Amino acid sequence: MKILLVLLLNIVYCLFFLSTAVATNQDQLNNNRATSTIAVSELSTSKVSTGKIKLCAVYPHLKDSYWLSINFGMTEQAKQRSIELKVLDAGGYQNKDEQLRQIEQCIHWQASAILVGSVNFEALNQKLAQVNKHTPVFALVNEIATNNISGRTGVSWYQMGYQLGEYLVKHHQNNFNTTPATLAWFPGPKRGGGSLQSTKGLQAALVNSPIEIIAIEHGLNEKITQFSLLKDTLKKYNNIDYLAGNAVMAEMAINEVGRLPKEQQPEILSHYLSHGVYRGIKRHKILMANSDQMVLQGKMAINQAVDYLKIGKVKTLQAPTIITIDQATIKKLKTELSLSPSNFKPIYSIKATEVK
Repeated sequence: MKILLVLLLNIVYCLFFLSTAVATNQDQLNNNRATSTIAVSELSTSKVSTGKIKLCAVYPHLKDSYWLSINFGMTEQAKQRSIELKVLDAGGYQNKDEQLRQIEQCIHWQASAILVGSVNFEALNQKLAQVNKHTPVFALVNEIATNNISGRTGVSWYQMGYQLGEYLVKHHQNNFNTTPATLAWFPGPKRGGGSLQSTKGLQAALVNSPIEIIAIEHGLNEKITQFSLLKDTLKKYNNIDYLAGNAVMAEMAINEVGRLPKEQQPEILSHYLSHGVYRGIKRHKILMANSDQMVLQGKMAINQAVDYLKIGKVKTLQAPTIITIDQATIKKLKTELSLSPSNFKPIYSIKATEVK
């Protein structure tokens, strides 16, 4: 009887010790989760979702073929992954309040996760961090100033600017040696779309080169705005050697440059790709462009969010390779990973009945 009593006391003690240790470890784990922020090199984890997945994507706009190609990739992959997708369009980088309202719409729609192509690098930080506490938020394409989200799909826009500058330095040295040259830079809207980051990248690449940035012209990536900036710049500065920047400017520059005398025609470069820029390179009208493989990027963004919800673990930061395109490489480009089909129109909803 005494032996049995001792055994029972030992069992009770062990169970008490084990439960205390588990509780202590769980408290420590909860404290770590509460005080930590997501670093880009870490894995992002979540509870595994067993119900229907509904993703809500908020774009800055759908006015150019860059975001159209993102849209194509996302909607195609949503069908492949058999999930619902809702797409909202803020109408432009100036519409911060509209994008905030659309994020609320995603929440009311009971989205499983929200993918945000932010209109501003900093202005949405607090809102996105708050929403991420109850609904996973993923940055889409555009960089934002907070890590308090569940993940991001998108390249470094610093690198997009740097690789353009690096290419330009080599091109200039090969053709003009150390002859001084001037460049006008049109990065896009001042506080959104990677403009600040790409400008810093370009400036870093041009250090100790003979190429001087004589103008930085910020403006919305819309035809009327970019046309006005381009006309004013060409009028203000004589004999500019290079025009570089957003794809809308590059497309419009083809005709404007063509009106100038041959000896005064600057070369055109774009730090990202569009259908018009692609055609411009093929026609020898545009010198080069980067592609961050927009269709592939859209597909990767869907996969990141779905895997986070289904598997419970994903890489926090992911991005396709940035490809430099010029006359020497354009034939090798897999256009289906960068550009939507020419007849593709924006899709704002993938319903449950449309999934494969």
